[in-house]
Amino acid sequence: MNIKIINKSNHDLPHYETIASAGMDLRASLSEPRTLKPLERSIVGTGLFIELPVGIEAQVRPRSGLAAKKGITVLNAPGTIDADYRGEIGVILVNLSSEDFVINNGERIAQLIIAKHERAEWKEVDELSETDRGEGGFGSTGVK
Repeated sequence: MNIKIINKSNHDLPHYETIASAGMDLRASLSEPRTLKPLERSIVGTGLFIELPVGIEAQVRPRSGLAAKKGITVLNAPGTIDADYRGEIGVILVNLSSEDFVINNGERIAQLIIAKHERAEWKEVDELSETDRGEGGFGSTGVK
């Protein structure tokens, strides 16, 4: 699938690191380092602008290594980029650690996943079919 992209950063385009990679790393595009204090959040620009086909979304997800090693994650994970959005891809990062985290220009801050999606049409009914689970939720299928 070809996706139109404008790159206003000074970094290479996102790319798949291996043949089996689902995501591409997004890099911070900053004029100077930015410090995230504990529990602070910030929208970090990437310098990237994309044009997705209708029926395709881009999902912005955390990088597992950054989350595990530094406590930095994407606040609204996964963030969704719709096909009609034309602004800069921004990543809402949050520092869940107890230490300051410095974001440098070019730092790998998130992953971008390209995915197909369906559009639903609602069909109002008076009742739903029954299942063994029924109305059980929030951990109801776990071991008892």
